[in-house]
Amino acid sequence: MGKDEVVAILVGGGPAPGINGVISAVTIEAINNGKKVIGIFDGFKGLLSDPPDVKYLQTEEVSRIHLTGGSILRTSRENPTKDRKKMAKVLKGLFDLNVKYLITIGGDDTAFSASRVAETSEGKIKVAHVPKTIDNDLPLPGMASTFGFQTARHVGVYLVKNLTDDSITTNRWYIIVAMGRKAGHLALGIGKAAGATCTIIAEEFKNDVITLKEVCDIIEGSMIKRKAAGSNCGVVILAEGLAERFDPEDLADLKNVEHDEHGHIRLSEVNLGKVVKNEVQRRFLERGEKITMVNKDIGYELRCAPPIPFDAEYTRDLGYGAITFLLKGGSAALITMHDQKLKPIPFKSLMDPQTGKTMVRMVDVNTEAYEVAEKYMTRLTKEDFSMSDKWLNKLADAARMAPADFVEKFKPRCR
Repeated sequence: MGKDEVVAILVGGGPAPGINGVISAVTIEAINNGKKVIGIFDGFKGLLSDPPDVKYLQTEEVSRIHLTGGSILRTSRENPTKDRKKMAKVLKGLFDLNVKYLITIGGDDTAFSASRVAETSEGKIKVAHVPKTIDNDLPLPGMASTFGFQTARHVGVYLVKNLTDDSITTNRWYIIVAMGRKAGHLALGIGKAAGATCTIIAEEFKNDVITLKEVCDIIEGSMIKRKAAGSNCGVVILAEGLAERFDPEDLADLKNVEHDEHGHIRLSEVNLGKVVKNEVQRRFLERGEKITMVNKDIGYELRCAPPIPFDAEYTRDLGYGAITFLLKGGSAALITMHDQKLKPIPFKSLMDPQTGKTMVRMVDVNTEAYEVAEKYMTRLTKEDFSMSDKWLNKLADAARMAPADFVEKFKPRCR
């Protein structure tokens, strides 16, 4: 009977480097244990097709895909948990395919859908979820990275390094928006490693609503401080998640923007960088100074990059861990590695009791790791206003403002 049991694999959410490594490791180990392996195309959407869009996987076709980007099974953001009929069809599709084990690869939304499959199948389908997101926002033990994050940061750093060189060469400023729906791990990781002039993430703001004025005050202050030090160029990185907490009046795009299947704003349609750039340029122009600025989003360039060795190795561990966990009788858990050992985390312990959804790991701005990042940014700080009058006058001159007006505008924003 064991030989007739089927392992199914599906991918949900946005792409991340290393997906194929998980698919490869799961397939090889499952076949080595006498199981058949089905790859489901387009995530849960593939199970809603008539017939389900699937393919039997073989060792020879997956043995070398672990170093490739993208997903051989593609992916989608289909959310079957919003509709009982869809959920029932997903389960029927799995039962009709004789699926005994389901491995899902994805972020917090896919993890929630996977938990619902485990629950509604009443144990007939054993489920394991492999955490994947370049946002690095799943609560893994020991602050372990979600797979794909390290590659995305690696590629992002080189993109920012190139833009920094262009900034210096052409005497211009770049406003870069990096992916990160809720948490600012990717933006901060890129900015810290690349030595960006300034990185701004949502977690540094205490209020639930963030205003355009607050963000632009920080950027404007950074640019003025750079100018006072003799430089008219730099790179500012913004976490895209800032847009979700912006006052809709500040971002007209938010009023009519589309939402995905999980109810999230499609942040790719919110032109955060352009809005911020236009406002900062307007401020300088109001004081008689024209500043050259370019806004650019990075994110899609990172998601399907070939995995760096870290993620290639890591995903092999996770894929192997997922299938061995299920074959040993485990179920309803997220698969992680901690201290080089498999550490399954039950779905129930990942759920936020208030929202009923998977918890999100945010950047802790009260740590030394964040302190280091902030210390090496160029930002106006309280120390700038307690130094000599000579420095304060230099800052005010760079801003083309009277010293008293400069202090009144910028000092309250400083930390």
